Amino acid sequence: MIGTGGTIAASPGDTGLVPNVESNQLLNVVPEIKDICDVDCIQPISLDSTNMRPGDWLILEREIEQNYDRYDGFVITHGTDTMAYTAAALSYLIQNSVKPIVLTGAQIPLMEKNTDAGRNIIDAFLYASDPDSHGVQIVFSGSVIIGTRARKNYTKRFDAFGSINFPEIARVQSGRILRFVQDNYEGDTVFYDYLNANVGLLKLVPGLNPKVMRYLLEHHDALVIESFGVGGLPEYSDFFKEIVNAAEKGKIVILTTQVPNEGSDIAVYRVGNSLKGIEAVFEAYDMTTEAAFVKTMWTLARTEDCRKAKTLFYKPVHHDILSV
Repeated sequence: MIGTGGTIAASPGDTGLVPNVESNQLLNVVPEIKDICDVDCIQPISLDSTNMRPGDWLILEREIEQNYDRYDGFVITHGTDTMAYTAAALSYLIQNSVKPIVLTGAQIPLMEKNTDAGRNIIDAFLYASDPDSHGVQIVFSGSVIIGTRARKNYTKRFDAFGSINFPEIARVQSGRILRFVQDNYEGDTVFYDYLNANVGLLKLVPGLNPKVMRYLLEHHDALVIESFGVGGLPEYSDFFKEIVNAAEKGKIVILTTQVPNEGSDIAVYRVGNSLKGIEAVFEAYDMTTEAAFVKTMWTLARTEDCRKAKTLFYKPVHHDILSV
């Protein structure tokens, strides 16, 4: 069990909830875990997940890699706000894991009344202890969601996470695991210990000044752009010109959509079709923004060559992209 802080480990402070409950303390509050499996606890970081950064994802990767042969599975307790980003990051940093790496958390701290934390911890350990569980998943409110497909949809509801453009692979219900999708893992588990974190994210809004995009492109190696609908760039200003200039300087642009479901298809309308001919423009299709953002970091850490980067970006990893 790897504790990272978050709401599940929080208690009230003078200025609001603060994560200050250690992972072994969490475990003691849920004694049912001892009937499921033998557990050791570590606490490499203790953060409100709003404060999570790419360097913290690498800390988690190192802890799992160093302990991979010692344990049958891993449960990470994590804040909900950036859990989907961490799940995506670990999906790229630890690929083809034959052992389960399960993230869970809570909407209400474990030490408070009516908390969802106890159920989520028990469900996470039930899933991580099952021999048919593999890879990086989020287990939350009974749902089991692939690490590259998760998104937080609700700020307060217990069923906070949804699976985007891919079915939940299982549910944990009344102490049983109901599987809908069975993953087959063959070959070696591969660990990566580096990300290029110099990736920006821009959400288009009506009337956006292109200077905002120019600034982000100048200060990042790649930029993920959440466009409207199936994707494209406004024609009322120099957006297209800024993309061309950035491409000539070796920058990469990832076009995705801010619409949660069904993905992008930038060829449909003129505002997007003209971008298809630019080699440095990639399209995220049905990937989540979280996965596209982190996969760009992982890709640029492997190569700076645009063609090689495009090949890596479009190669499916843990069901992250289907409709290329």
